[in-house]
Amino acid sequence: MGLFKKNPFGHILFFKLWLIRILGAMTHRRFKGFNQLQIDGSEVIKGLPDTNVLFVSNHQTYFADVVAMFHVFNASLSGREDNIKNIGYLWRPKLNIYFVAAKETMSSGFLPKLLAYAGSVSIERTWRAEGKEVNRQVKMSDVSSISTALNDGWVITFPQGTTRPWKPIRRGTAHIIKKNKPLVVPIVIDGFRRSFDRKGLRIKKRGILQSMEIKAPLDIDYENDTVDQIVEKLEYAIEQHPSFLKVIPKEDILSEEELNKERQWRY
Repeated sequence: MGLFKKNPFGHILFFKLWLIRILGAMTHRRFKGFNQLQIDGSEVIKGLPDTNVLFVSNHQTYFADVVAMFHVFNASLSGREDNIKNIGYLWRPKLNIYFVAAKETMSSGFLPKLLAYAGSVSIERTWRAEGKEVNRQVKMSDVSSISTALNDGWVITFPQGTTRPWKPIRRGTAHIIKKNKPLVVPIVIDGFRRSFDRKGLRIKKRGILQSMEIKAPLDIDYENDTVDQIVEKLEYAIEQHPSFLKVIPKEDILSEEELNKERQWRY
């Protein structure tokens, strides 16, 4: 690797390498120490192609979800199955892993900017800005950026666009799937909301069992499946379809404080 070689977004890979090593070492105990991350299905990772893979997941915190995935992906590629023991896997991490995030979030402070350099594809949200509901057109440059990231490697996205559970899947994700025809790998996470604050930076409670289930790639007919059909497949795959509400009580996912806020908002 050349000292100043850059990725398609202009990030110097040498700096990105050391950033991932340092941030990875600093965050490892959040998933293997203060709390325990239970992993299932990481063998799927080793069999994936090097590019054009889209990971879709439910979302519980702004940053901890993504950081955990960076750990799990790199540990799996280093031969560890369903565990992140021994952080030696950080020495040669996969540098073409990206994650889709709101530009507003990733520019909100020094640490988010560092995380953005580690792999963010920052986009402007079309439905919310500065804490208010908005309705604006999708920027084609954002769509192009996601396509660029898929062409270069793996992309993590949270198709609900929010950390609140049971919100609808954004149709834009289905359009990206139809356009780029990536291998779509679903991930289901839990326990992060109870472990960390909403940003995923501060440890809220220790001794929490976190979980991450990596599922087999989805069977998608890119030519014939409609956007609505793809959206429904994503809802079931990341266990955010309304039918799951009958199985998983909201009280198991939201804290009491969050439940009270939701009750006030609804009633």
